[in-house]
This record gives sequence, C-alpha cells and structure tokens, in this order.
Amino acid sequence: MELRHLEYFIAVAEELSFTRASRRLHVVQSGVSSAIQGLERELGAALFDRDRHRVTLTEAGRALLPEARATLAAAQAAAEAVAEATAGLRGTLSIGTMIATGPVDVPALLGRFHQQHPGVLVRLRVAPGGSAELARQVLSGELDLAFLSLPGVTPAGLAVRPLAHEPLVVICAREHPLASAGRATLEALAHEPFIDFPTGWGTRTVVDRAFAAAGLDRQVSFEVSEYRTAAALVRNGLGVAFVPSSAAAGLDDVVPVQVMPTPLNWRIMVATAASRRPSAAARAFVAELATSG
Repeated sequence: MELRHLEYFIAVAEELSFTRASRRLHVVQSGVSSAIQGLERELGAALFDRDRHRVTLTEAGRALLPEARATLAAAQAAAEAVAEATAGLRGTLSIGTMIATGPVDVPALLGRFHQQHPGVLVRLRVAPGGSAELARQVLSGELDLAFLSLPGVTPAGLAVRPLAHEPLVVICAREHPLASAGRATLEALAHEPFIDFPTGWGTRTVVDRAFAAAGLDRQVSFEVSEYRTAAALVRNGLGVAFVPSSAAAGLDDVVPVQVMPTPLNWRIMVATAASRRPSAAARAFVAELATSG
C-alpha cells in the first residue's frame, strides 16, 4: 500500500468527486481513478459508490478514512522529525478556530510562530459548525489542533489545554428596559426572544445548559453565525443575545447586561487528538501557546 494511494483516497473522500480531487492533487483524473482501483483491489473492498451524478463513501471507505489520515500524519511526522534535525522545522499545520477566541490573540500567535518557523505552512479554518464541528475534525485528523469551547465533559479521544475564560453578557437595544438596569437574572431573561448561535457552538451550549439547570425554557427566534449579525438584529428590537464580554465591547449601539447572581463562564481551550502523536509543527505551536500565556 503506497502513501500516495492513501493521499488520493483522502482527497476523493473529502471532495466526493474524482474531478475535484484530481484538480486538488494536480494529477490527471485517470491517475486518481487508477490509484483508487488499485487500492480497492489490494484491500478487497469497494471504497466508493459511484454513479454519473455523485460519489459516496462505502462502509469500508468510511472505516478506512480515519486510519488513512492517521497513517499519512505519522509518515509526515517522521519526515518532519528528520527535517527538523537537519534543516529546521517544516511541514503543514492545520488549525481550526471559532469566530472569536476572547483574550486569546490567535493572529498574534500565528505571527510569532511564522517568524520562528517560516518553513511551516499554516492553514487556518473557521468552522461554521462551531466547537462541536472543530472537535470532530480534530478527532478525524482533518485538523492538527483547534481553538474551541467545550463546556462539561471533554469528548473521548481529545486532549485539551485550558487557555482562558471570560463571562458571557446579554446584549440588548439601547431602548430596551434591561439597558438601564445593567444586570438581569436568568429568570428575568427567560421571557425574552433570543438571537443565538447554532447548536454545537460553545456559547450556545453554555447558555442552554444554564437555562436547563435553572429549570427555565427560552425561545430562540433567530440563529446566526456572526456576532455583528446578532447585534444588528438586537439593535432592531428583535431580541437579546448572549455574547462573550470581549465581543460585546466591539459591537456598536447595543448595551451589555451582566448576568446575576452567577455569570455564565465561557472557556477557551486548545484541543489535539489524544490517540495520535502531534506533528513536530503542532508540538512547536502548542509550546508557543504555553510561553504566551
């Protein structure tokens, strides 16, 4: 089994198209198809169901995908270890992040890391599915590490390191009765219409759990995936929203309201896969995180 064949398999599995995979790999489509057919013969199982309109993974293909990623990651780590010993750190580092990371200055971290390790290609991805999606991508090997927020129990297979935390605040329109009070209990907020973020986002999980623990129901009228969109809806009187305090400070024409008596705590952490040895680049980045904070 050649590593090249596994690389081709992963590309087709992620693109679900032989055409797009060949473009991504800069290889003619017939070469990709031939490699996949050879891999299927070697494994004795079909890896993809193909027809004129779509390509999908078979059960065998789904089983192979995480193992293929792990194999390529191990091979890359071995090559990086040799490169590091002979010519400095090289390779590719895939990082996932939430749309905001509070006091954790990710661009500054990336800038310092690039200065120290210019031979490492960093790929940064913002996950629309929030922390739940980031955790899945770290576990599957799509990401080397991710900045995320996971309230409660850490999912099996993840290794997390806390980085920072900050309170969530409620933002409301300037003319809203809460604006003059400056603080509110969950009970007082329960009757408000909410603008919130999709299920799977760390802030959404914190808020949902807090209301459930208090035995309260709330109505989420709008789901958005960006703080400024949430603020625009709030500004126009369509509801209130929970956002991190650092995000609230950058939003115009809305008023932050403190949650009483116990603030809702939003935790930011970095996650790697516990079952895989991080690449040399990932270890160096985590070491930079440790020195920064």
